[in-house]
Amino acid sequence: MPSTVFDSAIFRDAFGTPAMREAMARAEVGDDIYGEDPTVNRLQEVGAALVGKRAALFVPSGTLGNQLCLRAHAEPGREVIVEGQCHIIRYEQGAAAALAGVQLHWVGGRQGLMTAEQVEAAIRPIDPYSIQTALICIENTHNAGGGTIYPLATIQAIRAVANAHRVPMHLDGARLFNAVVASGVSAADYAHYFETVTFCLSKGLGAPAGSLIATDDPTILERLRRFRRMYGGAMRQSGILAAAGLYAMEHHIPRLANDHAHATRLAARLHQIASVAINPAAVETNILFFDVHHPRLTAPAFVTALRQEGVLLNAVNAKTCRAVTHLDVSTDAIDQAADAIARILA
Repeated sequence: MPSTVFDSAIFRDAFGTPAMREAMARAEVGDDIYGEDPTVNRLQEVGAALVGKRAALFVPSGTLGNQLCLRAHAEPGREVIVEGQCHIIRYEQGAAAALAGVQLHWVGGRQGLMTAEQVEAAIRPIDPYSIQTALICIENTHNAGGGTIYPLATIQAIRAVANAHRVPMHLDGARLFNAVVASGVSAADYAHYFETVTFCLSKGLGAPAGSLIATDDPTILERLRRFRRMYGGAMRQSGILAAAGLYAMEHHIPRLANDHAHATRLAARLHQIASVAINPAAVETNILFFDVHHPRLTAPAFVTALRQEGVLLNAVNAKTCRAVTHLDVSTDAIDQAADAIARILA
């Protein structure tokens, strides 16, 4: 049975569209390690311009992009401020410690969002005893927060704190364009407040793989390039993947609004099911979390049963599930998924 709703941890949506695959097949390629792949070069130029930065670097994944930025900004033995449920903490296998040798300072945000006051309190004093703060990281939209969007005013306030303490900032913008489409704030306006920005070409944009790191700083860019090689992320004829990323940026950003509408529709349907606990008002983009309260089914058992109906979700814990909408999910598929959920939990 064909699947209708996919969790982003499974990411069947990353297969791309027929037109994207055609663009990949026609891609002109070269050796990107030497900067000679014309399609990669074009991708980096377009991506940098899209977020208002001077240059960008193509990397295989957003996780690698984040880790390269940590390594480029922070020397081993320094500390990086992050929100306590962010991707860098939860989903990157402890790479900040293992690869960059940095310590993460967790700040407990609300639905993934930190305040300027919290960041100010987390910055270490300059004294003989304290580890030094090297970087502040923000994730927008916030995955584990439920696709929540950082208000631009909050980012500006955190930037003011960073400036006061001379600490650079990194934006994990894996889903940045979801924030752009939902808020109306441009990608360049968001990115303006950060020394480095990563954003994924997969996920909602639908490319099979790849992310970009954008920056204005040529010194940082060169460090990123060298660490990319060190971490095994440099590729040769990668224009085939870059072509998919170009197609995604040119064709798939405005349609993210459809994903947001589908997530809102699914949340409204789930809110009508007695054994589901969900706050529809908390759904801001394309990610939603809900709790299952059923006498016989835990969330993992529910997810297993739902798979038999052709609907794929992710169980976060014993009671919470996560659903993500994307370009392969239609309005009819949302309704089919909601019907299947209602049947199983009846």
